[in-house]
Amino acid sequence: MFPFFSVAYAQSAESASGSAFFQFIPLILILGVFWFLIIRPQQKKQKEHQRMVDSLRKGDKVVTNGGIFGTIVKVGDDRLTLEIASKIQIQLERHQVSRMDKKTGVNKDDADEEKEEIEEKKEKKSKK
Repeated sequence: MFPFFSVAYAQSAESASGSAFFQFIPLILILGVFWFLIIRPQQKKQKEHQRMVDSLRKGDKVVTNGGIFGTIVKVGDDRLTLEIASKIQIQLERHQVSRMDKKTGVNKDDADEEKEEIEEKKEKKSKK
């Protein structure tokens, strides 16, 4: 009589209540996967970036979100001043700093070598 409608049969109350829990298991599993693969790593990255921004100080070489390389000249509460070329300075918000510039930073090995050179110079001067 109704070709587009199928006949609906009522289920018993016992089977509906027992299977309701099992219907939510896939949803719970999907939320768990999202938490461990997407949300948790993003929160960790945000905390790491916040620590980096809080530790910025004068003389650090940084890269902004816009790709501008510069050296920090002045640090304020929410802004800092970058020197991007000789006598050319720009102001920007602290959170616009993307990362520290590793290529121009001092490595631990370089710092150790410099300390050794300084000590050798001091020893030569003390011998004279």
